[in-house]
Amino acid sequence: MAKTTVNQAPEFRAEAKFQRSSPQKAKLVLDMIKGLRVEAAINVVAFTNKRIAPIVEKVLRSAVQNAVYVSGEKGLDIDVDNLYVKTAIANEGPRMKRIRPAPMGRAFRYQRRIAHIIVTVAEKKPVEVAGKKSEAPVVEAAAPKKAAKKAPAKKTAAKKAPAKKAAAK
Repeated sequence: MAKTTVNQAPEFRAEAKFQRSSPQKAKLVLDMIKGLRVEAAINVVAFTNKRIAPIVEKVLRSAVQNAVYVSGEKGLDIDVDNLYVKTAIANEGPRMKRIRPAPMGRAFRYQRRIAHIIVTVAEKKPVEVAGKKSEAPVVEAAAPKKAAKKAPAKKTAAKKAPAKKAAAK
């Protein structure tokens, strides 16, 4: 699906519903690819050692294919190399209630969680500066700045208790 508004790049999305993984675990992988270019995001997911990673890669590739298909159908000029992951979310699906046998004939209930994974890609437009077109600046993770060392706060001197008088003999 493509959403467009005035002066905004179209967005293309893909969903994978009812995936047998908890949304919390899926979000660990999705948080790594948010804001990355599609090519870099596919590389990150391909080398991630999580069970949900191949499913996320499949959804990401599907979103790119949706962009190619819709741009061809509607005559949009989409450059696949400029696509980036705009949003990547995992919503909670229905829970499966299960029972585990417990000691002395009892039963413990537990829930198997299910995730709905949604990935949205959009095109990053080149930035125009003074009539010249230039590539969009690549946002790198800035190295954390070291805090300037402050002088330690001076403590007031502790008052000494008066010495006890020696007992008279």
